[in-house]
Parts: sequence; C-alpha cells; structure tokens
Amino acid sequence: MAFPKPSGKTALAPSLLSADIWRAGEQILAAQKAGADWLHVDVMDGHFVPNLSFGPAVCAGLKGKTTLPLDVHLMVEYPSKFILPFFKAGADNITVHIESKDDTAAVLKEIKKLGASCGISIKPRTDAAKIKPFLDALDLVLVMMVEPGFAGQAYMDESEKNIAAVRRLIKESGRKIWVEADGGINKDTAPRAVKAGADALVAGHAVFNDNTPVETAIKDFRKII
Repeated sequence: MAFPKPSGKTALAPSLLSADIWRAGEQILAAQKAGADWLHVDVMDGHFVPNLSFGPAVCAGLKGKTTLPLDVHLMVEYPSKFILPFFKAGADNITVHIESKDDTAAVLKEIKKLGASCGISIKPRTDAAKIKPFLDALDLVLVMMVEPGFAGQAYMDESEKNIAAVRRLIKESGRKIWVEADGGINKDTAPRAVKAGADALVAGHAVFNDNTPVETAIKDFRKII
C-alpha cells in the first residue's frame, strides 16, 4: 500500500500503543470505519526509551486485516536493525529518530531503497534545524510533543515551536512533507498542533479509551481538525 502524500487534509493516526490488547482488532476496525487515516505503531527497544512495545510480528498480524496504512515509529537505538524486518512485515511508512545512534542519512537511504515512505522524528528538546540536511529524503517529519516512551503523557506546550520550525523548513525546501505531531494529542490540544503547522496527528488515549466509543472519538476529532 502506497503511503499517502499531503493533500491539505489533516490526517488522524490512532496509536496502537493505547489500544486494549484484548479488543485491539475490534478497536482498529472501528477506527477505520469511522474515518481514521493511518494506524500508528510505536516500536520501542527498552534502550532508546525505557519501555518495550511491539515487534515485526505484530505489524505482520495487522497487515491485510485493516486497510489503514501502517505508520511505524521506531524508537530504537539502532534503527538499521529493524528497517528490513518491519518493511517485510508490512510497514507503509517507517520513521526513525534523528537522536538514534545510527548514521541517519544511511538509514533514510535504506528505507527509500526498500520502497517505503520515509520519516524522521525529533524529541521535544531537539533543535528542529537538525532535520535540514535530510529534507530531500523525507516524506514525513514526526514532532514529539512529549518525551518518547510512554502513552498518556501531558502535551508539552513548548514543543509547538518545533512544529512551526519544521513547517518553515519544509516550506523553504519546496517539498511536500507531512508534519506529524505525537504525544498528548486530544480534543483540546489537537487544534493547537494544527495551528502550529501539523497536518497529521497521532492520538492514543483520546481514541482508544473505555469512556468513549472509538467511532465517537474519531468523529469528535473530525469536528475540530
């Protein structure tokens, strides 16, 4: 499945990390039916961030069961070890962290060579200007609004400056590149992230929770973005 190009519509990517593991399939299909655009898959190695999450087998289990493109976010020290396994498992977009220990340019080149959409992510305290050398290779820039590692954290207001800075750099490049905001995205913070320049939003607990049906949560988001 080809990963979509920016079209002027704000994309909504529910995060699998916040799904109820017992009902994940049901919740994903509900999000798909309600109009979600992508499914965000957070991959953590316990080293780059102090948490563990999903391996390629989970991604492979999703492929073909949902029509949502799989937006894979590698929060790992050495993404070069994970690119091929996740591509083979069905990842449509693979995003790596600029703060990883690998050669970022080489990693992005490998993702492109395989034929996947290619993204780079920055933590809240990383200078957005660091992405500039890589813009020609990118389809997406993921701006973290929280320190990566755990779902349910509070949105960091100061990270909006990174969204705005990334949007300026993309405009200067003349390329069409998604700006995705991830962390603490809910009905209150989503409009702020969009105003700052995001055109894709990762939402976890705000979509997958026990208080609101998934369909209602997605429709509520659509009213504000």
